Amino acid sequence: MSRTAHADPASTQRRRWLASAALLAALPALASAQSSSPVLTRRIPSSGEAVPVVGLGTWITFNVGQDPMALDTCAQVVRAFFAAGGRLIDSSPMYGSSQPTIGHALAQLGLPAALFSAEKVWVGDGARGTAQMETSRAHWGVKRFDLMQVHNLLSWREHLPRLLELKDAGRLRYVGISTSEGRRHAELEQIMRTQPIDFVQVTYNLLDREAEQRVLPLAQERGIAVIVNRPFREGALLDSLRRHPLPGWAREIDCDGWAQVALKFAFTHPAVTCAIPATSQVAHVRQNMGPAHGRMPDALLRARMAREVAAL
Repeated sequence: MSRTAHADPASTQRRRWLASAALLAALPALASAQSSSPVLTRRIPSSGEAVPVVGLGTWITFNVGQDPMALDTCAQVVRAFFAAGGRLIDSSPMYGSSQPTIGHALAQLGLPAALFSAEKVWVGDGARGTAQMETSRAHWGVKRFDLMQVHNLLSWREHLPRLLELKDAGRLRYVGISTSEGRRHAELEQIMRTQPIDFVQVTYNLLDREAEQRVLPLAQERGIAVIVNRPFREGALLDSLRRHPLPGWAREIDCDGWAQVALKFAFTHPAVTCAIPATSQVAHVRQNMGPAHGRMPDALLRARMAREVAAL
């Protein structure tokens, strides 16, 4: 029999624990190295305001209910996010208890001035949109949201006029619309062509590239900022890639793992403003902020990245 067959489970577990501890111990040095170079930012076309290319999503990961330990863990994630130069946090009423979780974290941090709050309205009855947005604002504990998006195009004809009114009144800074389904891109394009929105949020990653065909070029043409959701396919993309060795070209763009490769691919499309990976782990949020530093892929390498990952 092989030596592995006789391995002591306790010893194996201890080796894994020590490896994890070594990784955690190295994180402060990694964060320090990252902080020595500026975080890459992109400008919002409608205003010129710069935001970091990596934000923080909260779908699933911040839906922790009232669990005190989980709430404090998420607060540490938010703390690490701001410490690494992050700004944009995205949520929705659809995301369970994610909004109160964000509020808990922001309260612990004293509502950081760097925060760029991106929220969504998600209700079929347009008349109820204002009340829902006020509830969301109370959960976050902010005076106003930076960005309000119509989530998944739900009742957008009713919600968008109200959002634009709030923006004109100074109660919102930006207005947008979101979708996570490619089948809605045609309607999304109609909105982008006819409505004065500042942001659009779409799914885009190494495998889901439909947005490249028309949505991303249209955003460039119309001067609309783009937030990328599901850059990891909710983790499924990374799960499938972990069994493959990291290609040599990953080191050429300063990536130490597949997560960083996936993020650099997503936000280096010239139309993209920010990608919003979600996590509930401090180690992961620090790793996710890493791609906002260092060398970036050019158009040729981006094409190679997509081609090689699709072939795996």
